[in-house]
Amino acid sequence: MVVSGYRIEGATGAWEVVVGLEVHAQIASNAKLFSGAATAFGAEPNSQVSLVDAAMPGMLPVPNRECIRQAVRTGLAIDAQINAWSRFDRKNYFYADLPQGYQISQLYHPLVGEGHIDLDADEKADIAVGRRIGIERIHVEQDAGKLMHDQHPTMSYVDLNRSGVALMEIVSRPDMRSPAEAGAYLAKLRQMLRYVGSCDGNMDQGSMRADVNVSVRRPGEALGTRTETKNVNSVRFVIAVVESEARRQVALIEDGGTVVQETRLFDADRNETRSMRSKEDAHDYRYFPDPDLPPLELDEGFIEECRASLPELPDAKRARYRDDLGLSAYDAAQLTAEVETVTDFEALLAAVTEASGKPAREVAKRVANWLTSERAGVLNATGVAAHDPRNSLAANAQIVCAVAAGTISGGKAKEVFEAYLTKGGDLAAEIAANQQTSDTGAIDAAVARVLADNADKVAQYQAGKEALFGFFVGQVMKAMAGKANPQLVNAAVKAGLSA
Repeated sequence: MVVSGYRIEGATGAWEVVVGLEVHAQIASNAKLFSGAATAFGAEPNSQVSLVDAAMPGMLPVPNRECIRQAVRTGLAIDAQINAWSRFDRKNYFYADLPQGYQISQLYHPLVGEGHIDLDADEKADIAVGRRIGIERIHVEQDAGKLMHDQHPTMSYVDLNRSGVALMEIVSRPDMRSPAEAGAYLAKLRQMLRYVGSCDGNMDQGSMRADVNVSVRRPGEALGTRTETKNVNSVRFVIAVVESEARRQVALIEDGGTVVQETRLFDADRNETRSMRSKEDAHDYRYFPDPDLPPLELDEGFIEECRASLPELPDAKRARYRDDLGLSAYDAAQLTAEVETVTDFEALLAAVTEASGKPAREVAKRVANWLTSERAGVLNATGVAAHDPRNSLAANAQIVCAVAAGTISGGKAKEVFEAYLTKGGDLAAEIAANQQTSDTGAIDAAVARVLADNADKVAQYQAGKEALFGFFVGQVMKAMAGKANPQLVNAAVKAGLSA
């Protein structure tokens, strides 16, 4: 069985995969949804639990305005309908990490209605331009606590730090048709949330996780029976879940079996899903309006305030980088992939523009190359963290300005920055010591020596082996300790080989 495009080729023909995701995203706030308890990750167990979170008798929930604001901002970022009137419901079930015996959620009247995510085109992943995934709703709810099974050989413990933390449940429509689309959707949604600032997107810490709904059908037929794989915590694992679960369902059906609606878990070590429990229907939860919470009523001023607070979003930023700064689509995508990279790029571009006196469009490519390739290589080689004080905005601007002015070459800039990071000292002095020369006499002399020492390779070049050109340039740069102006070296080598 092979996955080919948007189809799985089984023993009896082609099958189509249908995927929908329910993403739980922890809202970025300093307090929980209905209490003032802290939300910091990694705190000592049960150290961030209020009387409301612990379900003490007589404790009443009070909605956190910031949590509602962040959910509205998220809805606006995905072009969704914001419902000025919404309501909280009680979802009743009993589990050790749910002290109240119910979860406060929204089922019938969510805060955010229909919206969409536009996937980035990817020819390799067979994602077409304009591919749009519908979002059915975003509702706000409180998280449950956490059971800890590895602290004692015969019993489990309960940590209620997470109990009451605000979540957005972002429910897509079953619009995805391949593992790659599911992965691209989750990655794009995570990027949007991080730009907006409504969720940190740290999937390894559980602040963003996905329930993956998968079914298969013959192309053009009605939807098949779906399964739901719970709490998948990476883009890579979402892709793996869709692939493995779709194959399992096809094999099951073709062997004469029937897919049952159930909840499953993903075993990353074995790259397969396994059954957890039969799927409950909504009425099993006995939803009803929460009697302790009045409906949420938002005025237009609040919604417009949320809209005005939104930053420039990834798609618009990429378009601006291409149109205004002249960057390639690849560079624009690289720079906007993570919000931290965007912040660094825009700060460094502004600093270089001001220091060099050159237009932003003229230095943007140089800044982009430094951030995404050259500096990244130096930091990796030296083990210096991106947030290290030595890797300051001022130091980066000084290096890029020196390259833009032709004081040092791009290759020498990496050496200079590495020396500065590892040895310290005066960066300006380091740049001056490595200043490139534009002395054409010295360059011509070095070229003449290199060509004379490599007469055999000169003959090969002149016989048609033009790939040797780079060898000659490299030898000249080596002879001049990397301080020669590369453009002048290229011109001198070309002239010498043509003589």
